[in-house]
Amino acid sequence: MIQSLLIANRGEIACRIIRTARSMGIRTIAVYSDADAKALHVRQADEAVHIGPSPARESYLVGEKIIAVALQTGAEAIHPGYGFLSENADFAQAVIDAGLIWVGPSPDSIRAMGLKDAAKARMIAAGVPVTPGYLGADQSPERLAAEADAIGYPVLIKAVAGGGGKGMRRVDDSADFADALVSCQREAASSFGNTDVLIEKYILSPRHIEVQVFGDTHGNVVHLFERDCSLQRRHQKVIEEAPAPGMDEITRAAICDAAVKAARAVDYVGAGTIEFIADASEGLRADRIWFMEMNTRLQVEHPVTEEITGQDLVEWQLRVASGEVLPKRQDELAIDGWAIEARLYAENPAKGFLPSTGQLTHFCLPSRSKRHPVRVETGYQQDDAVTPFYDPMLAKLIVHRPSRQEAALSLSHKCAEVICWPVRTNAEFLVNALGHPAFVEGAIDTGFIAREAESLVPSGEPSQAAWEWVASMMLAESRGESIGDRYDLGVSPPRDPWRAMVGLRLNTDPAVPVVRLTDGEHTASIVAHEEPVFASRWIERVAEGWLVNDIGSSFVINKARPGATALGSAADGAILSPMPGRIIAVDVAAGDAVTKGQKLVTLEAMKMEHSLVAPFDGMVETLAAEIGGQVSEGAMLVKIDASA
Repeated sequence: MIQSLLIANRGEIACRIIRTARSMGIRTIAVYSDADAKALHVRQADEAVHIGPSPARESYLVGEKIIAVALQTGAEAIHPGYGFLSENADFAQAVIDAGLIWVGPSPDSIRAMGLKDAAKARMIAAGVPVTPGYLGADQSPERLAAEADAIGYPVLIKAVAGGGGKGMRRVDDSADFADALVSCQREAASSFGNTDVLIEKYILSPRHIEVQVFGDTHGNVVHLFERDCSLQRRHQKVIEEAPAPGMDEITRAAICDAAVKAARAVDYVGAGTIEFIADASEGLRADRIWFMEMNTRLQVEHPVTEEITGQDLVEWQLRVASGEVLPKRQDELAIDGWAIEARLYAENPAKGFLPSTGQLTHFCLPSRSKRHPVRVETGYQQDDAVTPFYDPMLAKLIVHRPSRQEAALSLSHKCAEVICWPVRTNAEFLVNALGHPAFVEGAIDTGFIAREAESLVPSGEPSQAAWEWVASMMLAESRGESIGDRYDLGVSPPRDPWRAMVGLRLNTDPAVPVVRLTDGEHTASIVAHEEPVFASRWIERVAEGWLVNDIGSSFVINKARPGATALGSAADGAILSPMPGRIIAVDVAAGDAVTKGQKLVTLEAMKMEHSLVAPFDGMVETLAAEIGGQVSEGAMLVKIDASA
């Protein structure tokens, strides 16, 4: 068995690997960048070594530095986690050449399945059905556009080296193909160093079904059943579950057998995922499910498979890398209950899901209990900082219950308990998605979030009940009553003037002082008679006022709140940066005439692109953005003169 392990990653997956390694008596070595000097994975590891500046391309993506640290610290093996170098065949080979154990598949297997076009060709040869599309070597824009026309719109442009939702663009009309191709290739070059793409037919009622496979060095390959990852936003998974809703045993057997066949075709060793796209217009059927790609690594959503099978997949990885036989045979694996995972992102759904960064001054995730168990995977604790350099995922919340309905309801409640301030999260958005009637019924596909966005995206403002809670507190203070600094609203609601019979006198109004709070839209005072709904977990006094957790969204409320203004499109024509980020494209020059909606500047933050557009027709009066420049939130990038 491996005795010492370097983890070539960061955040929650590094912490996840450390937990299992520690339970197996394995010494762990962490690596970290400038931004992660005080990160949780650094604090948890037995040893930690600095490897460079904050940008991943100067630290976590520099394989030579990581291997040097492994040799320096006496590590026997390197676990790449997911993302970064996990599917880099050259890095895997360099690890092996350095005399270290690579916790993953062979470099040949990674190469065989790493490029989506080559992988599809191999699957066709192995008899695995694949989606219709173009896999050719001719990458000229003219040829790609012609192939897209031949396939028929809508189509999906996919970077052949892509993964994690990066380097993918849906195109619905031939007129939009050229721009989408350029954007896709730019993102692919930045993320993977390879601009080649393939074109696929876009399935209009798609379900994203994937199968967990595992192989060892003794020729054994098993599957650990399927997961459904259909709830996605911009090709990024948001909610995953296992097993897949609506999956019958015949279809399950067909898709899982195809996954094992795919793994055997490349002599696969270790943890891998075979991803399929299903046309769910007539339910899940074996003849309407096609191979998409293989991820030659552990997946972000592996916990749901662990929960329904009772297996530790990281332990399996470490045992297989040590030369052991797979811990279980296929006939020893079975599905038990239902598991659902929600990804908690540092983003603001009410502002177009813009990334949110800063210090986690208040950060409280739901706790485990025997009655309502929840599994939390995170790389953050309170007072840690969320930076713009890495993926925006703060945590994963996972529940395992006997049925899907119980799991969805329980996870919705757990997401509602999340407290995070001043960094914004998608917790309330997750609550809305998990409780949506279509989700509860299992009527989902990859277009669910876009289609139901109006009912899923929160307003970004405190509810009327939240204003009333704060009014209650301020009323008590105005009376000189002694009140605490923190209340659990589910256990001990604050003093409630709406139900109290204070100053009662027959046929007269109650003689009590009135506390009135307003932000122009919401007004709260003790004269209200409707019973407030205490659906939040906490209300807490902070320096700025009262911090209220309102069904997963956190707000600070005091006596008044100024009206919010939209970032990035000020009425005076000043285009402000809505977040910290790096300028990756400037599409105008000073003096240019622009039209409303025209793209001006594109920023990159937390591995995502965000374009800023002209708020009205006019002329570029000032241009303060340069390609490659780092900008802070609120920085003016472009000024548009409407009078020109």
